[in-house]
Amino acid sequence: MKLPDLASLFKRKSAIERMADKHNVKAEAAPPKTALIDFQQLALDFKTLDPKDPGLWPLAPRIVILLSLFVAFIAAAWGFGAIGWSVQLEELEAKKVEEAKHKEDWLSKKRQAVNVDEYRRQLAEIDRSFGALLKQLPNKAEMGDMLVDINKAAQARGLSVELFKPGGEAPREFYAEVPITLNLIGSYHDIGAFTGDIAKLPRIVTLNDINLTANPNTTLTLRTTAKTFRYLDEAELAKQKKAQQAAKGGKK
Repeated sequence: MKLPDLASLFKRKSAIERMADKHNVKAEAAPPKTALIDFQQLALDFKTLDPKDPGLWPLAPRIVILLSLFVAFIAAAWGFGAIGWSVQLEELEAKKVEEAKHKEDWLSKKRQAVNVDEYRRQLAEIDRSFGALLKQLPNKAEMGDMLVDINKAAQARGLSVELFKPGGEAPREFYAEVPITLNLIGSYHDIGAFTGDIAKLPRIVTLNDINLTANPNTTLTLRTTAKTFRYLDEAELAKQKKAQQAAKGGKK
């Protein structure tokens, strides 16, 4: 049996011991870990600050104070800016509403501008229709003839005129309404023919509140209010307008 070489064993042991010694030396040489910020030293630096000579302050307190001032400045700017922004936001909302209103007005005027020819045609048609209707209204001088025509229409049909009483005029916007109380006696067919003649008159006449009653002699009594209309002349319109303005002034 061959014994191990003692020299090689001693050499291997010496190498292991050297490595262990080297590792122990490195472990002993490594300095202990320290905190990134020494709060005790920082507190001590703040206590020893000289307000009269900021140039000699340590670096850490200067950095902390500058950051605090910066944050305070940002917070103050944000607070004052929020007040100004609220006012500006209100103004912005008001301007948006005003813009929407102007846009709607613009669209309305644009539609009118596009259809202006059609509007003019319709206006001319209305003027012609109004003029035709106005011609069917007698003026003040023609009212007497109008009342005579109604009376003649009743007599022409053989009706007995028991009551023919024109009432007071009731002025309207541009015309006056003239009521006439009528009591007529005659046959059914004669009364029907009379109403047809009234409808054919060149002037506008309406029969209102019609009441028919039978008589013992087989005749009928027609009680009605005939209304005719006349247009007001310029002097009457001016007088009416002046009276309306005076009434409005009195209410104020």
